[in-house]
Amino acid sequence: MNAVDPRRGRRALSVRQPPRSGKPSRMGRALGPLFHRLLDRIDRGLDQGSLDAILPDGARRMLGGRAPGPHCEVHLVHWRALVRLATGGSAGWYRAWAAGEWTSPDPVPLFDLFMTNAVALGRVARPNGPTRWIARAIHWARRNSRTGSRHNIAYHYDLGNDFYQLWLDELMHYSSALFSNPDSESEDLEQAQRRKVDAILDRLALKDGDSLLEIGCGWGGLAEQAMERHAITYAGLTLSTEQADYARDRLGSGAQICLTDYRDAQGQYDAVASVEMVEAVGQRYWPAYLAAIHRLLKPGGRAAIQYILIDDAIFDRYARGADFIQAYIFPGGMLMSESRFRALAEQQGLEWRDVHRFGQHYAQTLRRWRLRFDQAIEQGLLPASFDQHFVALWRYYLMYCEGGFRGGGIDVAQVTLVKPA
Repeated sequence: MNAVDPRRGRRALSVRQPPRSGKPSRMGRALGPLFHRLLDRIDRGLDQGSLDAILPDGARRMLGGRAPGPHCEVHLVHWRALVRLATGGSAGWYRAWAAGEWTSPDPVPLFDLFMTNAVALGRVARPNGPTRWIARAIHWARRNSRTGSRHNIAYHYDLGNDFYQLWLDELMHYSSALFSNPDSESEDLEQAQRRKVDAILDRLALKDGDSLLEIGCGWGGLAEQAMERHAITYAGLTLSTEQADYARDRLGSGAQICLTDYRDAQGQYDAVASVEMVEAVGQRYWPAYLAAIHRLLKPGGRAAIQYILIDDAIFDRYARGADFIQAYIFPGGMLMSESRFRALAEQQGLEWRDVHRFGQHYAQTLRRWRLRFDQAIEQGLLPASFDQHFVALWRYYLMYCEGGFRGGGIDVAQVTLVKPA
């Protein structure tokens, strides 16, 4: 799980041919009963939906199927895939996929199935033993201190603006859109992203002459739309040099873009916006993030936050390990426990108002991103510095997240925080 150049995969992903299915391997014959007991555990945890498993010896086994839900097919090419799942959780399951130890005609329903049944599955897909502690130690080393935050943000967001322009919408929003209908295939992604930003700006009740601070300004999409709606003073914070350069070129002298940590921001503003930035804060720093919002808001000011949450029923297990996303995509990342975060906000004196959840809209957004990503790959538009491992990793990431939102164990929401006058 040690990071190298993100464009060139990971050291763990050496290219090798997966074993052929058919005749059981020596390990398969010796440990077959143990592997079937693990399959029994998965079977018991699938309260909804089903999994059609093709085993390494060519036999088939149906898991679940007791109630309606997502259905998927998985070909276990090698029993080692189950070992990786049992010891490494979702990160181990990814390494097994990268090694060719399991395949699926469509992994999205598989991730949907596992998230739909996350509570019943318990620790089946969570890291266990020494692997868990090693992963947790690595995740702790990537915590979002001031220095750590800069490294973590650069690792993901400084892959290059040209890369993100290939598959994000034209407005360059890297967060969930808000569709008129999350199942719609006809609505433009750009239109749905503008609707999302309008919903955030409506929460802020901006008027001409107001000041707006955005914590995590991305490529400047929200700023541009806010300044189209109102004659405001805008300041945006980011730790990504690539994003800062893009936003400055986009917005010109009418906006102030600062390479500044939220903990170091100064001044007071009529409104604060923060779109899917809190996931890069980390649970340890939630109080500091909320204290900054309280400090930066004028009395009577409003903050609008869009955030990704994970079901409280599985948060504790999630927080004790490090999953695929934390290991390979967002070092230092942490999804929110809404109940814990809300309690901290209220302790800071911020009123928590008008939550709106729209997780299935994120599933549709991720699907659109993946289609655009695939199209860019097919057209040969990806820079040569991004190798096949990187392409496979990011396709897996987009499918993994889409399945997670479809399964409902993770969600996206907007909330208004008000600092009383």
